[in-house]
Amino acid sequence: MPHLSWTPKVVSPHVPFVSARSILLVDPEANDRERYSRYLRERGFAVCACGSYEEGARSLEDKHFDMVIVDQGSPAFEGELVLEMSVARNRKVPVLVLARHHDMASYVEAMQRGAVDYLEKPITRENLMWTIETHLPSGRGFPSKLAS
Repeated sequence: MPHLSWTPKVVSPHVPFVSARSILLVDPEANDRERYSRYLRERGFAVCACGSYEEGARSLEDKHFDMVIVDQGSPAFEGELVLEMSVARNRKVPVLVLARHHDMASYVEAMQRGAVDYLEKPITRENLMWTIETHLPSGRGFPSKLAS
């Protein structure tokens, strides 16, 4: 019988291994969308970044995501469309709402409609990653500890 050997792959300590979990990121603000997309991709996530709520809603119709991150928009809560669609399709997929300005009424509405968390922008890389780690169930490809 031939001898089989296994060689572990070396993963850079700066980019922890993540098994291509997919995140839908919907944010009309280009600078924020690019920054948060970069944070997520650096951690190994597959990111579908959309610049409009309508584009995000269409993406939800076509694909499965492990998490949805949506910008609230104004206090009128334009991101509600994406939140509601995601929850209606699969309640187990966590939805994180981002807001430029903390608005208590929008916060309460988002949480009542199924959001798992509500963060005020700007969001640090560490806070975003901690929040994602908190809400993605363990064993779904996210490292158990954050890299520095």
